[in-house]
Amino acid sequence: MKKAFFYILLFSVLFSACNSSREEAEVLILNATILDIASGEEIPGKMIAISGDTIQAVLDMEEKDNFKAAKTIDAKRKFVMPGLWDMHVHFRGGDTLAVENKDLLPLFLAYGITTVRDAGGDITTNVLNWRKKIGTGELTGPTIFTSGPKLDGPNPAWPGSIEVATPEDIPAALDALEKLEVDYVKMYDGSLSKEVFYGIIAAAEERGYKTTGHMPMSADILEGVDLGLDGSEHLYYVMKACSPKADSLTRVNPGYGMMNEIIDTYDEELAKQVFQRLKDQQVYITPTLHIGKTLAEVLEVDHSKDSLLPYIGDGIIDTYRGRIQSAKRAKSAGNSMRNKMEQKSMEMIRPMYNAGVPLLAGSDCGPYNSFVYPGESLHSELERFVASGLTPREALKTSVINGPAFFEVQDSYGSIEKGKKADILILKKNPFSDIKNLRQVSAILANGQIFTREELQEMLETVKQ
Repeated sequence: MKKAFFYILLFSVLFSACNSSREEAEVLILNATILDIASGEEIPGKMIAISGDTIQAVLDMEEKDNFKAAKTIDAKRKFVMPGLWDMHVHFRGGDTLAVENKDLLPLFLAYGITTVRDAGGDITTNVLNWRKKIGTGELTGPTIFTSGPKLDGPNPAWPGSIEVATPEDIPAALDALEKLEVDYVKMYDGSLSKEVFYGIIAAAEERGYKTTGHMPMSADILEGVDLGLDGSEHLYYVMKACSPKADSLTRVNPGYGMMNEIIDTYDEELAKQVFQRLKDQQVYITPTLHIGKTLAEVLEVDHSKDSLLPYIGDGIIDTYRGRIQSAKRAKSAGNSMRNKMEQKSMEMIRPMYNAGVPLLAGSDCGPYNSFVYPGESLHSELERFVASGLTPREALKTSVINGPAFFEVQDSYGSIEKGKKADILILKKNPFSDIKNLRQVSAILANGQIFTREELQEMLETVKQ
């Protein structure tokens, strides 16, 4: 009897010692097939250990007994990848729409978007407050990188912008952005002169700030690139550089009225030279294809039954009228520039990608941009990339790989590896085989929180109500 008791005691001690030697994690994802967006590999049979908002380890399932955790997620027959980045969103509309903008945050998470780049608006104080609270877990939403107010010329086109009328105004404008602790500088071409545009790029470069945005049509994007321009939003400005008539058209009519002729005179050989310059200087281009298509067709498509329209506040829906009225005026004037622009933009994507130009996935969602819905619109953007000739994996790189690379934080994002941030998307189906499988969200992890499909739906219902 004493011998039996001794063996029981010995087994208990050994079991306790073995159990206590197991590493502790907060979450274990088991049986995962990891999608490596950079290489295209599909890596089955993996366990991912997570502590806080960081990946603690990625191991074979045979090593799962080395860890213990209070929470486990079985990802059997599912696919695990880093969360998506939407590199062009807007929060705006003034204080009266601040709450409606805030209510959009869960929409991003519901579609697997764990990080957004806010491209300027007029509720900067609110956005900065959300950014802080999301980081501490007090608010549910994606990580936010923001430009704060846009920089524009006299009588800015958008409320909340900082007026930079002359080169002498540039230091004070950048001082204001620095005080706000913004993540990059966004320029807008409402009335910005080319001299000020170039001056902002050079001055921001000296201060270590990334620059991107719209460009005055009187300017030359390649001259901006030589001064340190880091990105360009939409394809107008790259397209202009690809026309041999750009200089003469600029002298006659330095505005968007030249775009019809720019498109008609687009030269593929000149484009190759432009793309090489953009590639060499690693200038990030955000094509925003989905909004181009949406606005080109806004008068032909009935959006009244859109599934996401009920999640958008009445105040934001009211802002959609401006784009609709603008489209009506263009139609009555016989202006088909948007349709031509949309077609040419699609044709440019594959050659730009092949040339090595870093493309960014950005939806341009937010108030004033009619029927371009947060979350869903990034999926539509990626689907437009695929329709333009990219493979699903190549399209995903424009979000998951190039998003972090723009901000030079790729050491913390972009792959499922030890030490990287645990912003993770778990999918029911493989997006490498069909980009639309991105819509099959099973769960996401963001900022140290887990959201199942059911929890995400509950959040959305709260927004809807």
